[in-house]
Amino acid sequence: ALRNAPDIPAERFSAMTRLDHNRALARLAAKAGVPVGSVKKVTIWGNHSSTQYPDAYHAEIGGEPAPQVIKDDAWIRETFIPQVQGRGSAIIEARGKSSAASAASAVINHVQSWHLGTPQGDWVSMAILSTGAYGTPRGVVFSYPVRIAHGVPALVEGLELSAFDREKIAATGAELVGERAAVRSLLP
Repeated sequence: ALRNAPDIPAERFSAMTRLDHNRALARLAAKAGVPVGSVKKVTIWGNHSSTQYPDAYHAEIGGEPAPQVIKDDAWIRETFIPQVQGRGSAIIEARGKSSAASAASAVINHVQSWHLGTPQGDWVSMAILSTGAYGTPRGVVFSYPVRIAHGVPALVEGLELSAFDREKIAATGAELVGERAAVRSLLP
């Protein structure tokens, strides 16, 4: 859509990773035994696919860094990340159909955040046109942490990325570059 509407500013386009974002919030809340509203600053990096990177390392639970609350790095890496990455396919496998109600709720959350903005001290995940921030590939629609004010998503800057973060972000970025290459001949 971005390439077919060059006169419309890029910040008016986004792709939704809010379903994955909501699933990540719920998993962290369940693990910590707190209400979902206590979990902030979760990020889904990259593609809406099994390569996405659900980032708990920059998240907060009750105002504290999520890893300090969870106190189980193996759970974050070996359970949380794969469960969020594969939740959609797990639901389809179990039910024989997608989680349409969860997706519909995520659409509402996405549009609500875009229209009303993000709460002070928090951010949401939204796929926006990449300019290469955080070492991501330029020119793909990539999910980042964003704050939104007056209908304009702004990338959260200044997050320190670990080698693990960079590895996961690079993998999902490579997938997006491959997807773009696969359809390049169809693009204007």
